[in-house]
Amino acid sequence: MPHAFPDHHRRTRVPEVTEQLVRTIVSEHPGYEGTTVPIEDLRRSCHDNIVSALELLAIAVGDDKPPPPESVLYDAARETGHRRADRGLPLDELLRSYRMGGRLIWEDLLGEALADDRLDADALRIIGTRLWQVIDETSAQVARAYHATELRIVRADEQRRASLWEGLLFGRGGEPAFALEASRILDLRIDGPLAIAAVDHPDPGGAVVDDSAERLRAGGITSTRQRRADCHVGFIQLANPDLGPTLDVLRATAGIAVGVSSVVRGIGRIDVAFREALTTLRTIEPDVPAVVSYDERLPDALLLGSPRVAQRLVSVWLGAVLALPVGEHTALLETPETRVACGGSATRTAERLPCHRNTVLNRVRRVAELTGLPPGEDPPPMELALALRAWRLTHT
Repeated sequence: MPHAFPDHHRRTRVPEVTEQLVRTIVSEHPGYEGTTVPIEDLRRSCHDNIVSALELLAIAVGDDKPPPPESVLYDAARETGHRRADRGLPLDELLRSYRMGGRLIWEDLLGEALADDRLDADALRIIGTRLWQVIDETSAQVARAYHATELRIVRADEQRRASLWEGLLFGRGGEPAFALEASRILDLRIDGPLAIAAVDHPDPGGAVVDDSAERLRAGGITSTRQRRADCHVGFIQLANPDLGPTLDVLRATAGIAVGVSSVVRGIGRIDVAFREALTTLRTIEPDVPAVVSYDERLPDALLLGSPRVAQRLVSVWLGAVLALPVGEHTALLETPETRVACGGSATRTAERLPCHRNTVLNRVRRVAELTGLPPGEDPPPMELALALRAWRLTHT
């Protein structure tokens, strides 16, 4: 007798219980009001879930084997979980409505049973126990479907955001409609000073980048980052065109290589800033933690932007030196490099290398012999200085 009662109840009482549940949800659950969940959607969902719950209950009290989790009897619960996640209804609100539905089903079952004295106390106990088992399992199905859809939404949002970032990095910021959407979704000012930071990947998890972002935020500077295959890209929105405070913060926190662009105006110039940041990052020697701005490496940027000219400079000015064995030409080139940095002073060059001043002078004479330059205390000519920069950029 107990196993037949839920099935009879399903055939006769579902419409009334459905309407009662709809009224209760609308009055007690504000999350369902307005456009979050249309009333017809709510009514259909209540009906389908009550029918499924009573079908599952009939199976449960009949001591039949419970249906597997993938059973079609849970389709209504799964569909509800998917649809409510799409609508943004909080999961807690949704699960409360399932508990409310279980309570209303039980109250209606109890009222019907007592009205015609159809079930004894033991039968009611069995039905009540099985009903809450059904509600628990159905709620679990709802939650799993909700989380699956939530994850899909998050991934789709991440993919959309990544697509917008990539579009900005490669020049679509100049398209008005794209710029407007990117500004809205990524929370970027369309017209305002900004800079791009390219961060090398020895910071694989982005911990240093996140720490720098927190410190920038404390200083009133807004930033966000996007991970790419070759580097992290930091987007820095500035209150004014002064990049100094940003560089100070980055230099105080970063233990990795960071190339920072010049300040550009508006997201339509992000692609320009991105290229500058990447170029600046390439000027930093491997395994040397440093934060360097584009404006500090303009000669290097010029050489990297003109690879054929850079190659020719190296060939014309350093070819004879590079023809020597590697160990010999490396030591010879290190000396004029350091001498350039020291303004031509042999004494300061010797201190920095370190070696004896006479060793510096001997190497300078040797380079002069090979390159045809006159030896002396004057700084090397600009062409040789550029050739040395070009060699270092392509051989580190």
